[in-house]
Formats: sequence, structure tokens, C-alpha cells
Amino acid sequence: MPATVALLSLCQALLVSGNILLIAVSPLIGAALAPSANWATAPVATQWLGLMCATIPASLIMGRLGRKRGFVLGNLVGLAGVALALQALVGERFGLFLLATWLIGIGIGFGQLYRFAAVEAAPAPLRDRAIGLVMGGGVLAAFFGPWLARISQGLGEVPFLGSFMGLGALYLVALAILVLLRLPPAEATHSDGPGRPLGEILRQPVFVAAVSAALIGYGVMNLAMTATPLAMNHAGHDFDHVATTIQWHVLAMFLPSFVTGRLTGRFGAPRMIIAGCLLLAASALVAQWEGGLAGFHVGLVLLGLGWNFTFLPATGLLTEAYRPAEKARTQAANEFLVFSTVALTALAAGPLVSQLGWSPLNLVLLPLCLLPPAALLRWRLANPARRPHISD
Repeated sequence: MPATVALLSLCQALLVSGNILLIAVSPLIGAALAPSANWATAPVATQWLGLMCATIPASLIMGRLGRKRGFVLGNLVGLAGVALALQALVGERFGLFLLATWLIGIGIGFGQLYRFAAVEAAPAPLRDRAIGLVMGGGVLAAFFGPWLARISQGLGEVPFLGSFMGLGALYLVALAILVLLRLPPAEATHSDGPGRPLGEILRQPVFVAAVSAALIGYGVMNLAMTATPLAMNHAGHDFDHVATTIQWHVLAMFLPSFVTGRLTGRFGAPRMIIAGCLLLAASALVAQWEGGLAGFHVGLVLLGLGWNFTFLPATGLLTEAYRPAEKARTQAANEFLVFSTVALTALAAGPLVSQLGWSPLNLVLLPLCLLPPAALLRWRLANPARRPHISD
């Protein structure tokens, strides 16, 4: 495996560490600054909205300028968002904080393409393993992110000001790595030749199967995860319990990444995605019977595993939906569809958990877990000669 993939994994670890910090503190900052409890998760939603806004430009910019320049640009936008967040916290300005998290989300949107850069940097037979290694950087983040959230949230007189100073430090380290990173130029990874119309690409059953798995896996996970700090706070758990629960959740999200690529190569993406959907459904069911601290831990661990087994195989499956000349447009469409859904789930998390409660909210998620298997069945019926691949 090229060293470039390992460095991309480190960048992913720094990115996810910052995301964990944001997940832990943003709803609490929103609850303190927002005019209504229904707007508590609005900072998380604007972060995902920024990510959604970045998806199409990020892919097209990297198709034109190359991955390295695109990643550096996104990192600089994220740093600008951190600077605005510091001002917003000092001035207790909710609107400015929303703008800050939107810019941070744009930076994260560029970083979400680390996994596609790994595909391009690794030999074709190691595609799934390269994706897993990069995403496996989140294991380091599972320990570092909550630790940073704990030690930084009380630093200084302004609540959570230290958290965003720590976030800025993470982005600066990532920027230094990106400047030194060697990635293939745009002309080596993207073709300017003719391609099919985008509508034709999007109508392919394989594209629908890939995007539905990523969309549902990420959307269900994000809605429940975003609601967790508020639900735990309502249940009387303190911030340390919240940080620990998120830590185990993120560990479950990323630790399997080191073997998910191998499992996908052995059993095929469809079977892995179906297993992921079953884990997502199991997480929702746990919330129906166990509402204590143990229930939050078990449910969030299952939720993380479900995300891993849906999102990572979907990334590899997506590469079967496009030709080289169609790569930038197809990846942009996939990212836009997935992360626009994630933004909506983040915005909906606050009102849903406030009005429905934790258990009913999870009950709403159960039917959604049926959509990726249905899309996979449609793909199978459209390609009757295709069979799930199981290697020896």
C-alpha cells in the first residue's frame, strides 16, 4: 500500500477528530445561544449544509486543479470558519455561529473526498482496502476527539472557546501534511474525454444502489447521533457520559474499516450493505427496550457498525457506475445527494428528539433501513447474470 494512503488516513483522523468535537459541543452551544430549543441542532445542520454546498464544487475543482490543491483550499475555508466561531462565542452571536459552522462544513466537504483520493493512489486490486485504511483513520479520532472535547470545553472564561481553538490546531496540522503530500495530478486521475449525460448515469441501477446505501447509512446514523447529546442531556447524563458514548460510537464506526475492505472483497458489496442495514435496524430496536446509559452505549455502537458496513462498500460500488471521463460529475452527484440528506437529518434531529423522544425517534428510522436492500434487489434484477462474489 503506498505511503500516500497512510498520510491520507492521518488527514482523515484529524478531520474526524474535529467532527467528533463538533458533534459533542455544537448542539450544546446551540441550546445555549438559540432563541428556541427547536434550534439547538441548527449549528450541526448548517455544518452539514456547508458540506452539502461543497460537494459539487469540491469534486469539480479537484477534477480541474487536482486533489492536493482542492484539499488545501478546503482546509483554508475550514480555518476561516473556526476564526468566525471564536468571534461568535465571545460575542454570544447565534447567527454568526451558524455562519461559522457552515464554513467549517464546506471545509469538511472537501475532506470527505480523501477516500476517493486513496482509490486513485492505490493499485486497483487494493481499492477496497485503501478505502478501509483511510476511513480507519477514524479509530485514532475515536480516542483523540472525545479527549480533546473533554479537556477543551472548559478552558477559558467563555464556554467552549477552547474547543474551537483545538479544532483550529487540528486543521493546521492537516494543512501541513497536505502541503507535503504527493498526489497524482488532475490529468492523471480525471479524463476530459466525452462521457454519458448525467441523467443516464444517475438512472443506472448500480448508481441507485450505491447512493441509496450511502444515503440511508449516513442519514440514519447522523440523525440518531446528532440527537444523542440532547437525548442524553434530557435523561440526566452529564457531559462526560455524552463524550464517552460518542467515543464508543465513533470507534464502532471506524475500527472495522481495517477489515471491511477484505470482507467486501470476499462477500461482495451487496451482502455487506444488507448486513449494515440489519445493524442499523438493531440499533433502533435497542432504543425501544433500553433507555439507560447502557442502552445509549449499545445502540450507538450498533449504529456505528451499521454506518461502516453501508457507507464503505457503497463507496467502492460507486466506482462501477462511471467511466474515467464521468468521474468528477458522478462523485459530485453522489456526494450532493448523500450529504444534502445528512444536512436535513441534522436539522430534523432537534425537533424530533424534543417532540417525539428518543425511543419514538428511533422507531421512525426502522422502515428506512429497507430501502438499500430494495435498491440492491432492483440492481440484481437488472443484471440477472451478476452473482454475489465470494472469493476463496
